[in-house]
Amino acid sequence: MYPGGLMGASTQFAAIKSPERYEALLRATATIAGFRDCESFERLFAGELRRVVSFDYLNFLIFDETDCTVEWRLFESPITGVAISDDDDEFPDDDTTSAWAYERQQPIVVSDWDRETRFQGTKRILNQLGISSTCTLPLTTVHRRFGVIEVGSSRPDAYLEEEISLLSLVANHVTLTIEAALNFEEAQRAQAGLQSGNERLKLLLDLTNHVVSNLDLRDLLRAVSASVRRVMKCDAVGVMLPEGNQLRVYAQDFPESKGFAKEEKLLPIEGTAPGIAFSTGKPVMSNFQDLHSLDPKGAEIREAEGLKTGCLVPLISRTHALGVLALARFEENLFTQDDVDFLTQIASQVAVAVENAMAYGEIAKLKDRLAQEKLYLEDEMRGEMDFEGIVGQSTALRHVLELVETVAPSDSTVLLLGETGTGKELIARAIHDRSRRNSRTLVKLNCAAIPTGLLESELFGHEKGAFTGAVAQKIGRLELADKGSLFLDEVGDIPPELQPKLLRAFQEREFERLGNSRTMKVDIRLIAATNRDLEKMVAERHFRSDLYYRLNVFPIRIPPLRERPEDIPLLVRYFAQKYAQRMEKQIESIPAAAIKKLTQWHWPGNIRELENFIERAVILTRGTTLQVPLSELRSDDAPPVLAAGTREWNEREEIVRILKETGGRVGGADGAAARMGLKRTTLISRMKKFGVDPKALS
Repeated sequence: MYPGGLMGASTQFAAIKSPERYEALLRATATIAGFRDCESFERLFAGELRRVVSFDYLNFLIFDETDCTVEWRLFESPITGVAISDDDDEFPDDDTTSAWAYERQQPIVVSDWDRETRFQGTKRILNQLGISSTCTLPLTTVHRRFGVIEVGSSRPDAYLEEEISLLSLVANHVTLTIEAALNFEEAQRAQAGLQSGNERLKLLLDLTNHVVSNLDLRDLLRAVSASVRRVMKCDAVGVMLPEGNQLRVYAQDFPESKGFAKEEKLLPIEGTAPGIAFSTGKPVMSNFQDLHSLDPKGAEIREAEGLKTGCLVPLISRTHALGVLALARFEENLFTQDDVDFLTQIASQVAVAVENAMAYGEIAKLKDRLAQEKLYLEDEMRGEMDFEGIVGQSTALRHVLELVETVAPSDSTVLLLGETGTGKELIARAIHDRSRRNSRTLVKLNCAAIPTGLLESELFGHEKGAFTGAVAQKIGRLELADKGSLFLDEVGDIPPELQPKLLRAFQEREFERLGNSRTMKVDIRLIAATNRDLEKMVAERHFRSDLYYRLNVFPIRIPPLRERPEDIPLLVRYFAQKYAQRMEKQIESIPAAAIKKLTQWHWPGNIRELENFIERAVILTRGTTLQVPLSELRSDDAPPVLAAGTREWNEREEIVRILKETGGRVGGADGAAARMGLKRTTLISRMKKFGVDPKALS
């Protein structure tokens, strides 16, 4: 169940994860804004709505405000011949969702009608239609309540956060269209022959079209200012939007300005007439002379321009003020209450326009930023690597990438093994990008970063009220990864009590959200990673053996940085350029002595440690040569990293190769020492000298 107030535009936008769906919404509502009669509305509305949200059932109701009865209805369902009358939506409001939403002015979402015990009037009809879930929203402006719009689906849980957000925006736009059409009809019935009245009504209708179709905020507000100035017979009109504790003149139409009042000018909210309208949410209309002591700074500008009277109307959304619509005249001709009432209607539509344009602007900026980041990373990485984000040309790394190419096209589970900081997440991304699921999402979860009590909810999701603090429904990572890939990092930290549920989810590809008994099916490709010894954990009964075998289908060991020293110079140059560009510095060279020292260091924190070290070096750099703080790398017991091709390097490689063959076993008849013809203590000494860990090779 989802009762509560309608979401604001910023919340709605945050919930709409697909820019394409938002653009489809704007196209559809632009068409809806053109409806002027019930016949065209009935004929086209359902089709336009389907561009935005999927539904099998539509119930669109307009109520008579005097007695709360149905005045007009648009009804569509998958089954014809189902009996429904206007009486079905009369009060009491505890019998139908439409009456409940209208009376309380709150949306209501029923995820599964089989589990709903209220609203028996609605349930009776929906059972006949085979509808499992619904979303019902009130149609309301700041001036009046009109009715409700209800959509339904044959699928349970069809209306989640994004669909609700889209429907809320549709409801806002449709309500504005209804209000504009009713105003137009009332004017015709009242025989309003006055030219000024007709112009005002035409302005309201034109604004509705602007609101839902114009996406450039400044162009929109300039057009609105010009139209309002002409219709209201003013000399200056502007729109101010908040910026911190000030109001900025964002758009202005003032043909006879002397240049004192202009766009981009900032006015403090505190102690100014526009600030009063913005802070109180109430219009301010006055002779400007009366405001001199209240607003001395604004008074100077108004006197310099010769403006005598004005009207300041706040732009109010459902919950807060978004800005101020300001009008002024050269003549001492005060605005009337009728003017203020009309301008309040204008302001309510402009507020919706501001919300829409800002939301679309955020989408555009997000698209541009993502595109720029992608281009930058591609340029930085293209020269030195075969895989996006993976820098290096060593034999050890190329072996890993060959395994990635081999396993990626399949749907097989992959287990990435390696020390912390070796780049397991980058390898997981490479596997996903080369799989058949690359058009869908790679969903990531670090099992060690989530508290044990919350990990189950993160994986499987939960219903509202499933436990204390579950104030809303949550979609789990398994559900988000449906048709895509799921990357579980630090899988060795999954608590034992959760492992059976996870095993079942991976084997049967099904699970239940917390607080919901309905089984959900998922199709995911699993990629797991750990820096822990899972075999040892299985032996010590800290990790289920059946889960381990389910994960260990195709293991890939990611080598630590000390085993790929030839990649260190490439990584140093890559990170130096990355952070130099981020800090707007120009680094043209790196001392050869620094590269040599960095290559010989053992880097216990692997690539992550190296990246942090180079970032620190870039911060310290003052000129164009990277200043590497080599003094931080001094350590008497640090094992050397050997240059490829030397005698020591070849000896180390031989030890590593034989230890791999023996599964990391040093002693014994078939151990590495016996195979190399060495004493066990001698081999251990050489392993310590070269920094070889037999556990990492088992």
